[in-house]
Amino acid sequence: MLNYILRRVALMVPTLFGIMLINFAIIQFAPGGPVEQVLAELQGQTASATSRFSGGGGDGAAAGAAQGNKYRGAQGLRPDIIAEIEAQFGFDKPAHERFFIMISSYLRFDFGDSYFRDASVIELIREKLPVSITLGLWTTLLVYLISIPLGVHKAVRDGGRFDTWTSMAVVVGNAIPGFLFAILLIVLFAGGRYWDVFPLRGLTSDNFDQLSDWGKIKDYFWHICLPVLSMVIGGFASLTMLTKNSFLDQIRMQYVETARAKGLSEQQVLYGHVFRNAMLIVIAGFPSAFIGILFTGSLLIEVIFSLDGLGLLGFEAAINRDYPVVFATLYIFTLLGLVLQLLGDIMYQLIDPRIDFESREV
Repeated sequence: MLNYILRRVALMVPTLFGIMLINFAIIQFAPGGPVEQVLAELQGQTASATSRFSGGGGDGAAAGAAQGNKYRGAQGLRPDIIAEIEAQFGFDKPAHERFFIMISSYLRFDFGDSYFRDASVIELIREKLPVSITLGLWTTLLVYLISIPLGVHKAVRDGGRFDTWTSMAVVVGNAIPGFLFAILLIVLFAGGRYWDVFPLRGLTSDNFDQLSDWGKIKDYFWHICLPVLSMVIGGFASLTMLTKNSFLDQIRMQYVETARAKGLSEQQVLYGHVFRNAMLIVIAGFPSAFIGILFTGSLLIEVIFSLDGLGLLGFEAAINRDYPVVFATLYIFTLLGLVLQLLGDIMYQLIDPRIDFESREV
């Protein structure tokens, strides 16, 4: 097992490097970078505002137009203004040099400062992380608490009335995107049209600090109820069917018939033998499910409920071409995803020691 873990850790390095390289190369061809955004702002400002970058002077405008052709909106600006803006964002260096500087800094977990926010990237991530972790943990917990028992009961009662009716709920949950369900919940329960029961914004109330300990707990769950429910509705369907199908595969195995022939009760067969084997594939999918819920599934939910988390941060950074934030969040999320996948394999062996990773090819 130790050799397998070491091989997987060694494989993380080229995997992470390749993902960062591909995304960095794609970004180079994306229009509207940070330099172009600043140039566009300068074009809309007065000459006195422009002098803050260069110290005044208006000659050489024609040369600036020729120099700035590689940027949209650079016509009429002097070359030294453009060069100063490029140096400000690090674009005065070749792309390959910027990439290796970025990677060497990321290896030390030095993510630099945001282009357009007065804060370091690590401070922004630390500030937004609790919101996303709150949504991700509660959603994942509820999805598993609902899906596993429901999937087991559907497998045991396969083809019966319970299986048929619950399948309709699963189909509806799988068909409705989480953000549409969030809008429906807002219309029904957040003062959109009918009942004004739940708050619409934030994770806590404005007077949260003045509440008692029990009041803070109630206020917290009061605020996260609708966002978490919106994310659960889109996540439980696939896991329920995965659990059911996994159980059906195991129930039809020969060892189940052998256990029944030995006189074991149905509960002993299901939860003493079938459950452990059937849960392997479900547990193996936990890391990817958690990553999906934490870093992608919460994006629109954060926007709809005005929750200032990592999903919203990454979305705004991509729109504003805030590259330090974009690449830092990509780096952290990818690294965390690789680590969680390794933990999933370790959980495999903890549940079923018969699995041998030593002989497995990575």
